[in-house]
Amino acid sequence: MSEPILLYDTTLRDGTQREGLVLSLADKLKIARRLDEVGFPYIEGGWPGSNPKDEEFFALARGITWRNARLAAFGSTRHRANRPEDDPNLRALVEAATPVVTIFGKSWLLHVTQVLGATPDENLAMIGDSVAYCAAAGREVVYDAEHYFDGYRADRDYALATLRAAYAAGATSLVLCDTNGGTLTEELAAIVRDTIEALELPITWGIHVHDDAGLAVANSLAAVRAGVRHVQGTINGYGERCGNANLVTIWADLALKLRRETVPSGADLRGLAELSRYVAEVANIAPDAHQPYVGASAFAHKGGVHGAATARVRHAYQHVDPAAVGNQTRLVVSELGGRVNTQWRAEELGHRLEGVVDPRELSRLVKRLEADGASFEGAEASFELLIRRLHPDYRPPFRLLDYTVLVERREGRDMRAEATVRVEVAGEILHTAADGNGPVNALDAALRKALRAFYPQLDGVHLVDYKVRILDGSSATAARTRVLIESSSESDTWSTVGSDTNIIAASVQALGDSLEYALWKGGAELRRRDERHFTTAVSATEGGT
Repeated sequence: MSEPILLYDTTLRDGTQREGLVLSLADKLKIARRLDEVGFPYIEGGWPGSNPKDEEFFALARGITWRNARLAAFGSTRHRANRPEDDPNLRALVEAATPVVTIFGKSWLLHVTQVLGATPDENLAMIGDSVAYCAAAGREVVYDAEHYFDGYRADRDYALATLRAAYAAGATSLVLCDTNGGTLTEELAAIVRDTIEALELPITWGIHVHDDAGLAVANSLAAVRAGVRHVQGTINGYGERCGNANLVTIWADLALKLRRETVPSGADLRGLAELSRYVAEVANIAPDAHQPYVGASAFAHKGGVHGAATARVRHAYQHVDPAAVGNQTRLVVSELGGRVNTQWRAEELGHRLEGVVDPRELSRLVKRLEADGASFEGAEASFELLIRRLHPDYRPPFRLLDYTVLVERREGRDMRAEATVRVEVAGEILHTAADGNGPVNALDAALRKALRAFYPQLDGVHLVDYKVRILDGSSATAARTRVLIESSSESDTWSTVGSDTNIIAASVQALGDSLEYALWKGGAELRRRDERHFTTAVSATEGGT
């Protein structure tokens, strides 16, 4: 039986080099703990010689009991003018007191001579001295051969010599790095095989790949097939430029496709989607819906043919069981989907259509509305209301009969918006107005003001996000627009859609759906009032701003 593949996580160090990704000290500790719980054998915590945050991280990490992971501190070889014991970077690596130290050194003569300003022999000495210094301090030393594949192409013998120097000095793992991320898969695999065969060293071989050619996952898997047993990467592929190899995808591929034993174990990957989302949440980065295995769209089927086939045979259009990685099958409601997609999604949301709503009629309605610019992919509350409105016994909680919006700006004064609405609730007509900082805000305020007498629970509904998309830009200011509104209450969040050539009309559609959905889901019923109470409530809504 082949040796298990060790997954080495560098999210906390290499992943944070992604533009726009910043982790606080608390964030780094949260992610490190979660990775340890999952079972990662190596967690690279940062570069202790580079910034105070990483130094503090390693100081706090010393007080944590790590159940599975060996924490690694990362740094470079010594400066060419320094002795190892006098080099600040090497001292910081040892003082971090981690069981593992990962050192990177130069494999490419271009970097040796033009970046470091060293001679080839000086660079070999720098590698050997640095590895030996950390090994003598009792550390497991992982050696990252930076720019190895570029260096191999430029001078194979010298690239191999750098690896020999690291091994002779006490490195226990030699990691071949495609730092620029531009090596094609077939060439990378050939170089890995030749390197391992040429050196014949009793050592763990590793791979560290960037995704600049979109091949980081494929290259990592090819390296495993070529003899590598240690794979470096980051959760969700975070990293500099185009990112690092995505360990989430690699882990699933190794376990489910190559049937390789991994550490952490790939025997149960049902927490994989949750891990991906957790790290994204802590990093404050929106999860990639289209990420393999774990994205919200990874097993979503929009085409009618795909949806119909998936409804009959789940694996017809799915390469693995979504539940195996903590995900689920979804049939997307859209103009491209058919009756099966629509019925599946309705039933998934808890709506029984049989004998109540004709799925074909619902599908035709969706197609017509999407042809007019709506989109129900991101507005499931509006989709649920479509179903509800097709019920024979449907009675809307309110009807917006008329509305007027005035936007005014006079010299020396701020912009002013006022909305007037006429609303019908249970046969009674309410007419009210309100100001706002813009036309949609004024409409929202006026509509709520009218409805508050009947539905005070709407005070707990808040608009979270408002998005406008121009659907046919060639029409310039006459273009049809789509408005998406996201709303929330204490217990739920939902999205609604409206579409029209008039942005106010589109906004009113989405806003009306949002409030109606809140009332329906909240189980709202028209409150009974005596005549005096009702008269007081109506008077309070008339005319005021």
